[in-house]
Amino acid sequence: MNAHEIDYEIFGEEMQYVELELDPQEAAIAEAGNFMMMDNGIKMDTIFGDGSKDNEGFLGKVLGAGKRLLTGESLFMTIFSNMGQGKKKISFASPYPGKIIPIDLTQFGGKFICQKDAFLCAAKGVSIGIEFSRKLGRGFFGGEGFIMQKVEGDGMAFVHAGGTMARKELAIGETLKVDTGCIIGFTQTVNYDIEFVGGIRNTIFGGEGLFFATLTGPGVVYIQSLPFSRLANRVLQAAPQAGGKDKGEGSILGGFGDIISGDNRF
Repeated sequence: MNAHEIDYEIFGEEMQYVELELDPQEAAIAEAGNFMMMDNGIKMDTIFGDGSKDNEGFLGKVLGAGKRLLTGESLFMTIFSNMGQGKKKISFASPYPGKIIPIDLTQFGGKFICQKDAFLCAAKGVSIGIEFSRKLGRGFFGGEGFIMQKVEGDGMAFVHAGGTMARKELAIGETLKVDTGCIIGFTQTVNYDIEFVGGIRNTIFGGEGLFFATLTGPGVVYIQSLPFSRLANRVLQAAPQAGGKDKGEGSILGGFGDIISGDNRF
């Protein structure tokens, strides 16, 4: 294997974290801000790119970091290496309620395509890059745009989904229609396109957008029930606006009820 062979365990239900076990000289890579805790003896370094090519020159590292910037991620990644004696453990936490999905790239032909902010962490040697859409309609209306993220290699990678995760195995020619924001990722054999919802009433009053994503097999597809964008929109809609009043959460006491409950903000 080119990637380090790591063991792992996932803890929790709605707010999960993954614990990786590193042998001496083994390492893991992660997005900045996902770190939770680690044993003494693990060294942390911030690097350009993903560290999958140790002999890569400075220009190659800069180009790799620039590609990551296109996917909406940081220019830098963090690598955690076990420099001590014996096995060491390190944990990475999910950024919002949902599920952490382990992806064994050897089972998917060495490549997995996912939404831009889905990647959480991986074994060192796994490459994190970008996947361009070659279809104009998908690029403009597909929810994820022209650019998605691709995870390549022969090791373990971990992606994060919002809400509950559904795993679908599509047969040859089998098509699944999905809300464009609910896609977590899919294998490289799956054909991803978009389809117009159709109908004037559906378009204007349906509330589900103008397009479905269509995923056609063969291959494996992962779907999330609560995209972060949907969660953020609901939070913004429910939050009191500056200078305005909240809705009292349905209480007939309104603001007086807030004082009784201890929430006496004005």
